[in-house]
Amino acid sequence: MTATQGRTDTGHTPTLAEDIARCVHCGFCLQACPTYLELGMETDSPRGRIALIDALSTGRAQPTPPLLEHLDRCLQCRACETACPSGVAYGRIMETARATVLEGPRQPLAWRLRVSALRAVLPHPARLTALMAGLRAYQRSPLRSLVRGSGALRRVSPGLARAEAALPELPPRAFVPPAQPGGLTRSVALLTGCVMPHLYPRTHMATVRVLNRLGYRVVLPEQQTCCGALNLHAGDRRFARDLARRNIDAFLDAGVEALIVNSAGCGSTMKEYGELLERDARYAERARRLSSMTRDVLEFVAEHDLGPLGAMPGAITYQDSCHLVHAQKIAKAPRQLMAAIPGLELRELAAPDRCCGSAGIYSFVRREMAQRLLDAKMDEVQATGATTVATANPGCMTQLEAGLRQRGIDGRVVHVIELLDEAMRAADVRRNGQAPA
Repeated sequence: MTATQGRTDTGHTPTLAEDIARCVHCGFCLQACPTYLELGMETDSPRGRIALIDALSTGRAQPTPPLLEHLDRCLQCRACETACPSGVAYGRIMETARATVLEGPRQPLAWRLRVSALRAVLPHPARLTALMAGLRAYQRSPLRSLVRGSGALRRVSPGLARAEAALPELPPRAFVPPAQPGGLTRSVALLTGCVMPHLYPRTHMATVRVLNRLGYRVVLPEQQTCCGALNLHAGDRRFARDLARRNIDAFLDAGVEALIVNSAGCGSTMKEYGELLERDARYAERARRLSSMTRDVLEFVAEHDLGPLGAMPGAITYQDSCHLVHAQKIAKAPRQLMAAIPGLELRELAAPDRCCGSAGIYSFVRREMAQRLLDAKMDEVQATGATTVATANPGCMTQLEAGLRQRGIDGRVVHVIELLDEAMRAADVRRNGQAPA
């Protein structure tokens, strides 16, 4: 979020009415909005949704199912913020609107169920571990082949069948903190997050190795928890604030230079903790401190001398993660890092900053629209001829992997930090004859 979007002249976060008033209805947002481009409906554009939210907030409209459907279709990708010449904080407007509906007397059942599910699972490591263990066992058992081969799930629930097919292939083990070299005099903390250790432990391992290589010891506070991004996007501000407070205590007490985040959506939310807890007398200042020390891993690493990198010949394409490019305004750093790797050829997508359809839990609760956006994205991927797709967020990785499977493409999806780690390790092989453990 830019300074213009984040604060008024008085230094306080604008009210919903003040945020809405910034919109001059110019329409620049229309061609940036994925749902408007797909549906062509004003009510499914940022400008149209702002008008609906204004009507809700002033009592000129009620939260009826048809109206809320338009709000629910929003990906919260914040591409409209990049396009907007007036600095409208659309992400904050949508989060406030959803929270207002959930805190009101007419709460949609589907919204309440999402909030309850997110509360019940994501901040609880033991429950999440058990869930992932069950999914891992299912994927490695004959049951999955039986379920898919029989078509029974598809007949019972086509939506559930699509969700099952979109599940990522879980690695054999979750992330285990590695041993780190001695003699590292500087330290940073790493947000391990909720699902990332289970879905992409390799990304965490690559992050730790790269940071070690740059001279940093990586601290992993045990008290840290889920960042709260999914709760906040769903309108559950109260619970998101509770999670934010827990993380603020955990990371500020760690005594590190910076908090490194390798999930774009998490990093975006944590950079906005200061705004989230602005009216909390105990945590407001601490929240601002943590927000100021939060850095996306690619943003942070790009500021350093990378040292020798091994050659990695081949073509690659890059999908900008929405909350990296539109919320955090980081587009140059990932490309700078990939350009530093000898032999790597970046082939840009036609619209690299347009949402792939993942959007947190969107790909599970709005399957049809998510699939339409993924189809468009995979058309772009195939047009580049590259079979390796890089990005910077676990949700994007999961969605793009599903796209490769659907198209029968023998390729891979990686986080940019993994590419950098591979190049560093390749340099070690060239110099020493073997990669480090």
